[in-house]
Amino acid sequence: MTDAPARAQKVGPMSKDNTLAAPRRTRIQIRNEKTILQCAIAVFADHGFSGATMEKIADLADMSQSNLHHYFKTKADLYESVLEKTLEVWLEPLENIDPAGDPAQELTTYIEHKLEISRKEPEASRVFAHEMLDGAPFIKARLQTTLRDRARAFAAIVEGWINAGKMRPVDPYHLVFMIWAMTQHYSDFAPQVKAVLGVSRLTRAEFDTAKQVILSLLLGGVLIPAESR
Repeated sequence: MTDAPARAQKVGPMSKDNTLAAPRRTRIQIRNEKTILQCAIAVFADHGFSGATMEKIADLADMSQSNLHHYFKTKADLYESVLEKTLEVWLEPLENIDPAGDPAQELTTYIEHKLEISRKEPEASRVFAHEMLDGAPFIKARLQTTLRDRARAFAAIVEGWINAGKMRPVDPYHLVFMIWAMTQHYSDFAPQVKAVLGVSRLTRAEFDTAKQVILSLLLGGVLIPAESR
Protein backbone atom coordinates (compact mmCIF):
# COMPACT_ATOMS: atom_id res chain seq x y z
CA MET A 1 0.00 0.00 0.00
CA THR A 2 1.15 3.54 -0.68
CA ASP A 3 0.22 7.14 -0.13
CA ALA A 4 0.38 7.23 3.67
CA PRO A 5 -0.41 10.60 5.22
CA ALA A 6 2.70 12.76 5.18
CA ARG A 7 4.27 13.73 8.49
CA ALA A 8 4.11 17.40 7.56
CA GLN A 9 0.98 17.98 5.54
CA LYS A 10 0.00 21.14 3.76
CA VAL A 11 -2.15 23.48 5.76
CA GLY A 12 -5.79 23.24 4.77
CA PRO A 13 -7.97 26.20 3.81
CA MET A 14 -9.54 28.46 6.41
CA SER A 15 -13.03 27.52 7.55
CA LYS A 16 -15.89 29.99 7.97
CA ASP A 17 -14.93 30.64 11.59
CA ASN A 18 -11.31 31.37 10.54
CA THR A 19 -9.95 28.13 11.96
CA LEU A 20 -7.76 25.83 9.91
CA ALA A 21 -9.73 23.14 8.11
CA ALA A 22 -8.37 19.60 8.21
CA PRO A 23 -6.39 18.62 5.10
CA ARG A 24 -8.37 16.53 2.66
CA ARG A 25 -7.52 12.86 2.54
CA THR A 26 -6.90 11.21 -0.80
CA ARG A 27 -8.96 8.29 -2.05
CA ILE A 28 -5.97 6.01 -1.47
CA GLN A 29 -5.66 7.16 2.13
CA ILE A 30 -9.38 6.57 2.71
CA ARG A 31 -9.11 3.12 1.12
CA ASN A 32 -6.03 2.25 3.17
CA GLU A 33 -7.68 3.31 6.41
CA LYS A 34 -10.72 1.16 5.60
CA THR A 35 -8.44 -1.81 4.90
CA ILE A 36 -6.54 -1.26 8.15
CA LEU A 37 -9.76 -1.16 10.17
CA GLN A 38 -11.04 -4.35 8.53
CA CYS A 39 -7.77 -6.16 9.23
CA ALA A 40 -7.64 -4.81 12.77
CA ILE A 41 -11.13 -6.16 13.44
CA ALA A 42 -10.02 -9.63 12.31
CA VAL A 43 -6.88 -9.57 14.48
CA PHE A 44 -8.61 -8.16 17.57
CA ALA A 45 -11.44 -10.70 17.18
CA ASP A 46 -8.95 -13.58 17.07
CA HIS A 47 -6.45 -12.40 19.68
CA GLY A 48 -8.16 -9.79 21.83
CA PHE A 49 -6.55 -6.44 22.58
CA SER A 50 -3.66 -7.85 24.61
CA GLY A 51 -2.81 -10.57 22.09
CA ALA A 52 -3.08 -8.38 19.01
CA THR A 53 -0.02 -6.59 17.68
CA MET A 54 0.51 -3.85 15.14
CA GLU A 55 2.82 -6.27 13.33
CA LYS A 56 0.01 -8.80 12.85
CA ILE A 57 -2.35 -6.10 11.64
CA ALA A 58 0.23 -4.65 9.24
CA ASP A 59 0.98 -8.12 7.84
CA LEU A 60 -2.70 -8.82 7.24
CA ALA A 61 -3.14 -5.40 5.62
CA ASP A 62 -0.07 -6.06 3.44
CA MET A 63 1.69 -2.89 4.50
CA SER A 64 4.72 -1.90 6.55
CA GLN A 65 4.42 -1.14 10.25
CA SER A 66 5.79 2.35 9.66
CA ASN A 67 3.04 2.99 7.12
CA LEU A 68 0.44 1.63 9.54
CA HIS A 69 1.70 4.00 12.26
CA HIS A 70 1.11 6.96 9.94
CA TYR A 71 -2.60 6.18 10.14
CA PHE A 72 -2.81 5.03 13.76
CA LYS A 73 -0.02 5.97 16.14
CA THR A 74 -0.68 3.22 18.67
CA LYS A 75 -2.54 -0.06 18.99
CA ALA A 76 -4.86 1.63 21.49
CA ASP A 77 -5.73 4.33 18.93
CA LEU A 78 -6.59 1.68 16.36
CA TYR A 79 -8.58 -0.39 18.84
CA GLU A 80 -10.61 2.63 19.93
CA SER A 81 -11.35 3.46 16.29
CA VAL A 82 -12.65 -0.07 15.72
CA LEU A 83 -14.93 0.19 18.76
CA GLU A 84 -16.15 3.66 17.81
CA LYS A 85 -17.03 2.65 14.25
CA THR A 86 -18.76 -0.52 15.46
CA LEU A 87 -20.88 1.51 17.86
CA GLU A 88 -21.75 3.98 15.08
CA VAL A 89 -22.96 1.14 12.85
CA TRP A 90 -25.05 -0.31 15.67
CA LEU A 91 -26.62 3.01 16.65
CA GLU A 92 -27.69 4.09 13.16
CA PRO A 93 -30.75 1.78 12.91
CA LEU A 94 -31.70 2.68 16.49
CA GLU A 95 -31.63 6.37 15.58
CA ASN A 96 -33.86 5.70 12.56
CA ILE A 97 -36.82 4.42 14.59
CA ASP A 98 -39.78 6.70 13.90
CA PRO A 99 -41.85 7.54 17.00
CA ALA A 100 -44.82 8.31 14.74
CA GLY A 101 -44.53 4.95 13.00
CA ASP A 102 -46.31 1.70 13.71
CA PRO A 103 -44.42 -0.12 16.50
CA ALA A 104 -44.74 -3.49 14.76
CA GLN A 105 -43.04 -2.18 11.61
CA GLU A 106 -40.48 -0.04 13.42
CA LEU A 107 -39.35 -2.83 15.77
CA THR A 108 -39.35 -5.38 12.94
CA THR A 109 -37.10 -3.15 10.84
CA TYR A 110 -34.76 -2.54 13.77
CA ILE A 111 -34.46 -6.25 14.57
CA GLU A 112 -33.86 -7.05 10.90
CA HIS A 113 -31.06 -4.47 10.75
CA LYS A 114 -29.44 -5.79 13.92
CA LEU A 115 -29.49 -9.36 12.63
CA GLU A 116 -28.06 -8.26 9.29
CA ILE A 117 -25.19 -6.53 11.07
CA SER A 118 -24.52 -9.73 13.03
CA ARG A 119 -24.55 -11.73 9.79
CA LYS A 120 -22.28 -9.41 7.83
CA GLU A 121 -19.93 -8.18 10.59
CA PRO A 122 -19.63 -10.94 13.21
CA GLU A 123 -15.99 -10.21 13.99
CA ALA A 124 -16.70 -6.57 14.87
CA SER A 125 -19.42 -7.73 17.24
CA ARG A 126 -17.01 -10.14 18.93
CA VAL A 127 -14.42 -7.40 19.38
CA PHE A 128 -17.08 -5.28 21.07
CA ALA A 129 -18.10 -8.23 23.25
CA HIS A 130 -14.48 -8.70 24.35
CA GLU A 131 -14.38 -5.04 25.36
CA MET A 132 -17.56 -5.46 27.43
CA LEU A 133 -16.19 -8.57 29.17
CA ASP A 134 -13.05 -6.62 30.05
CA GLY A 135 -15.13 -3.90 31.72
CA ALA A 136 -15.20 -1.48 28.75
CA PRO A 137 -11.92 0.29 29.64
CA PHE A 138 -11.59 1.95 26.23
CA ILE A 139 -15.17 2.90 25.44
CA LYS A 140 -16.90 3.33 28.80
CA ALA A 141 -17.28 7.09 28.30
CA ARG A 142 -19.16 6.56 25.04
CA LEU A 143 -21.40 3.98 26.68
CA GLN A 144 -22.26 6.45 29.45
CA THR A 145 -23.00 9.26 26.99
CA THR A 146 -23.81 8.41 23.38
CA LEU A 147 -25.21 4.93 23.97
CA ARG A 148 -27.14 5.98 27.07
CA ASP A 149 -28.64 8.94 25.19
CA ARG A 150 -29.80 6.70 22.35
CA ALA A 151 -31.25 4.18 24.79
CA ARG A 152 -33.15 6.98 26.54
CA ALA A 153 -34.51 8.19 23.21
CA PHE A 154 -35.65 4.64 22.41
CA ALA A 155 -37.27 4.38 25.84
CA ALA A 156 -39.19 7.60 25.22
CA ILE A 157 -40.49 6.23 21.91
CA VAL A 158 -41.62 2.97 23.51
CA GLU A 159 -43.30 4.83 26.36
CA GLY A 160 -45.16 6.91 23.77
CA TRP A 161 -46.43 3.74 22.08
CA ILE A 162 -47.47 2.33 25.47
CA ASN A 163 -49.35 5.52 26.36
CA ALA A 164 -51.07 5.39 22.96
CA GLY A 165 -52.32 1.88 23.70
CA LYS A 166 -50.19 0.28 20.98
CA MET A 167 -47.94 -1.73 23.31
CA ARG A 168 -48.35 -3.55 26.59
CA PRO A 169 -46.58 -1.99 29.58
CA VAL A 170 -42.97 -3.12 29.38
CA ASP A 171 -39.69 -1.69 30.63
CA PRO A 172 -38.21 -0.14 27.45
CA TYR A 173 -34.61 -0.51 28.57
CA HIS A 174 -34.93 -4.22 29.20
CA LEU A 175 -36.75 -4.55 25.89
CA VAL A 176 -33.78 -3.14 23.99
CA PHE A 177 -31.42 -5.28 26.09
CA MET A 178 -33.38 -8.34 24.94
CA ILE A 179 -33.18 -7.23 21.31
CA TRP A 180 -29.42 -6.74 21.58
CA ALA A 181 -28.93 -10.09 23.31
CA MET A 182 -31.02 -12.06 20.83
CA THR A 183 -29.58 -10.50 17.68
CA GLN A 184 -25.93 -10.35 18.73
CA HIS A 185 -25.98 -13.93 19.99
CA TYR A 186 -25.58 -15.17 16.41
CA SER A 187 -22.25 -13.38 16.03
CA ASP A 188 -20.84 -13.44 19.56
CA PHE A 189 -21.69 -17.12 20.11
CA ALA A 190 -21.45 -18.28 16.49
CA PRO A 191 -19.29 -21.36 17.31
CA GLN A 192 -21.91 -22.55 19.80
CA VAL A 193 -24.77 -21.96 17.36
CA LYS A 194 -22.94 -23.77 14.54
CA ALA A 195 -22.07 -26.70 16.81
CA VAL A 196 -25.66 -27.19 17.93
CA LEU A 197 -27.06 -26.80 14.40
CA GLY A 198 -24.36 -29.06 12.96
CA VAL A 199 -23.29 -26.58 10.27
CA SER A 200 -19.93 -25.16 9.28
CA ARG A 201 -21.25 -21.63 8.74
CA LEU A 202 -24.40 -19.66 9.40
CA THR A 203 -26.26 -18.97 6.18
CA ARG A 204 -28.93 -16.40 5.43
CA ALA A 205 -31.49 -19.17 5.93
CA GLU A 206 -30.43 -19.60 9.58
CA PHE A 207 -30.66 -15.86 10.13
CA ASP A 208 -34.10 -15.77 8.52
CA THR A 209 -35.26 -18.51 10.88
CA ALA A 210 -33.77 -16.62 13.83
CA LYS A 211 -35.58 -13.48 12.73
CA GLN A 212 -38.95 -15.22 12.65
CA VAL A 213 -38.46 -16.68 16.13
CA ILE A 214 -37.25 -13.38 17.62
CA LEU A 215 -40.10 -11.42 16.06
CA SER A 216 -42.65 -13.97 17.24
CA LEU A 217 -41.35 -13.94 20.81
CA LEU A 218 -40.73 -10.23 21.22
CA LEU A 219 -43.49 -8.64 19.18
CA GLY A 220 -46.03 -11.24 20.15
CA GLY A 221 -45.30 -10.46 23.77
CA VAL A 222 -45.33 -6.67 23.74
CA LEU A 223 -47.64 -5.52 20.95
CA ILE A 224 -51.36 -4.99 21.32
CA PRO A 225 -53.23 -6.14 18.17
CA ALA A 226 -54.89 -3.29 16.27
CA GLU A 227 -58.33 -4.86 16.70
CA SER A 228 -57.88 -4.86 20.49
CA ARG A 229 -56.84 -1.23 20.87
